[in-house]
Amino acid sequence: MASSFAQSLRCRSHLCSKTVTFTIQYFTQFRHCTTRRGPVALNAASFINDNNTPYQPRERGKQQKCYYSTVKHVESEVKESKYSKDLSGMDFVSVKSPLSQIRDVMPVTENQISLNLDVTPELSALEEISDDEAITISVPSAIPPASTSLKEYVDQSETLSKLVQLGVNLWKLEQRPNVGSMLLRLDFETDVVPRLLFLKDIGVEDSRFGYIITHNPFILTESLENLQSRVKYLKSKKFSSETVASMVSRAPYLLNFSVKRLDNRLGFYQQELSLSVSNTRNIVARLPRLLCGSLEPVKENLKVCEIEFGLKKNEIQHIIIAVPKVLTANKKKLTQIFNFLHNTMNIPHRLIVKFPQVLNSKYLRIRERHLFLQYLGKAQYDPAQSNYISLDRLVSLPDETFCTEVALATLDDFYLFQKTL
Repeated sequence: MASSFAQSLRCRSHLCSKTVTFTIQYFTQFRHCTTRRGPVALNAASFINDNNTPYQPRERGKQQKCYYSTVKHVESEVKESKYSKDLSGMDFVSVKSPLSQIRDVMPVTENQISLNLDVTPELSALEEISDDEAITISVPSAIPPASTSLKEYVDQSETLSKLVQLGVNLWKLEQRPNVGSMLLRLDFETDVVPRLLFLKDIGVEDSRFGYIITHNPFILTESLENLQSRVKYLKSKKFSSETVASMVSRAPYLLNFSVKRLDNRLGFYQQELSLSVSNTRNIVARLPRLLCGSLEPVKENLKVCEIEFGLKKNEIQHIIIAVPKVLTANKKKLTQIFNFLHNTMNIPHRLIVKFPQVLNSKYLRIRERHLFLQYLGKAQYDPAQSNYISLDRLVSLPDETFCTEVALATLDDFYLFQKTL
């Protein structure tokens, strides 16, 4: 009896120790399988990406497979232990199943995993992330990534909003390649303000800032040293401060050219037209775009005046000094006006040279007024004849004054005649 009781105690202690060993062993395996990926296994970002699609489904399947394989193995071990003790026919105290202990200690179900997906762990700003995770990070931008119009950026860009307030026409600038992206990269305080202060210092009025930037936005990228050196050069050529300010206001690209180019342009006009220094300075001050535009139209107009019109060099010089715009006028328009004056109205060269402003007038105005005077029998342009009408009065007077003082007719008569043309 005593030996039977002792044997029963040994079996009970052996079973308890083996059961505890099973419990600890497989609980550790289960814990390792379900938590081997750390907090990422329960982070929603690990399963769901930005497109709300499953992320890393294989890892989750492996965890579930590991969990169920561990449970089955524990159950089989328990069954084998129970089966071996039933065969011995020994009576012992029942021990709680290791599987139930695992479930009591860490109950993991599918519902609990889905609930834990909503929990976002706190991440450190210093934590290193992989390249794949860095690619998935999206940073919202306040500025649209691409647009066909600058108006989409005005509310987000301080530079564009301030330029609009200055009177800059953005719709003109956005039609030019690469200008819109250039303006967006500029900082108003560091890039725009110093140039505006420079323009103000040389005498440009605030109301002209919008016009200058609209026609020459690249002045905002020119260095202040270059801008100052070009202004100093113009002043060294005896251009007054007021003249320089007026030239910059009317020819926005003037300060974008180097000192060498400005000097070459002044030398070209002085030599080509045989002008004095003061006359050269005079025509450039009145038409500053002569220093900015191409020289090809200028050379072509000079050849037209000399070869086609038959004007002498001194006559061309006199016309250019009086009307510098003849140098940059459209060749077709210039030829049309001269031919009508010389061949139709029979105006000699000397009178055209005496009233050169007629070459800068509108062809339609000259034609209508001449035909009206011819209809009235008053088309007399010879100074030696009576009822002489000068070319200056023919083109410069307004319609009402021309009718009452030159044509000696009413304005209604002139309008009725225009309808017959």
